[in-house]
Amino acid sequence: MNIQRIIPDDPLEVIRRCIRDKKVFWTYHVNMRLEKRSVTREMILASVDEMEIIEEYPEDKYSPSYLLLSRDGDIWYHVLAAVDAAGDNVRVVTAYLPNPNKWEPYFKIRVTDPRRKNK
Repeated sequence: MNIQRIIPDDPLEVIRRCIRDKKVFWTYHVNMRLEKRSVTREMILASVDEMEIIEEYPEDKYSPSYLLLSRDGDIWYHVLAAVDAAGDNVRVVTAYLPNPNKWEPYFKIRVTDPRRKNK
């Protein structure tokens, strides 16, 4: 199966539009993990305006994917979303509460990330 890999000019806008238009596929993985990880579909759908891309994976296995940071009130969480621009949809691959020991404050940069400031 040959999948057409298209990297959108503005992936965040594509993700937001697809979520608003309910062009979202929920992978088996995310369906099995959401409840155990204290992140719900409702949180993801309601926080579309809060989402920001913190990491990009343009060469991901099936489609370009993006690690998003979002929040529901005081609860910060990550969502991995794959963009199928040709099919005009988004696949939510996984979602989780970030481990504060592995992320800088506000959960945007991994502790091991080279962008991390030396302290």
